[in-house]
Amino acid sequence: MAIGLRAHSGWAAAVALEETGDLPAVIGRRRIELADAAIPGAKQPYHAAEPLPFAEAEEFLNRSVASSRQMAREGLASLVRELGPCELAGCGVLLGSGRALPALANVLASHALIHAAEGEMYRDVLVHSAGQIGLRVTGIREKEILERASPLAARLTELGKAIGPPWTQDQKLATLAAWIALKAASR
Repeated sequence: MAIGLRAHSGWAAAVALEETGDLPAVIGRRRIELADAAIPGAKQPYHAAEPLPFAEAEEFLNRSVASSRQMAREGLASLVRELGPCELAGCGVLLGSGRALPALANVLASHALIHAAEGEMYRDVLVHSAGQIGLRVTGIREKEILERASPLAARLTELGKAIGPPWTQDQKLATLAAWIALKAASR
């Protein structure tokens, strides 16, 4: 079995996949919250940090990352417990383009970079937290997922019909990420 994750601002789609022969089976799916609703601005922390003096912005972002990591660890650990005793091959996490972000001051000065930084933050939170609970992490650039998972990508509709809604782009891509993690573990 493997888990696939696709991040959003403040949450992630998680799908657990089991290899069962011809067509893998989705054995679990959920939304994992990554932003503490009790922290104002936590869902989009770079947006919230933008107007703050730099030292306060940096401190706020550090608190937001720490809180999101804790929430991700708890959400992933809960999913793993829910799956019960099993051989978990790892976790596939959808990644961004891989372009390095500039220094924080430059990020906070550009609205486009603020969006990019938030996406990277949530993806990094998932990678870090999966590793913290002992999952082997396979990172997959989102723009490459359909090519890398082409044998299963063609059968996503069939898989979705078997389990019913929700079966959005989030669940589909998280499923492909889990499948790639399964294949990576078998090598």
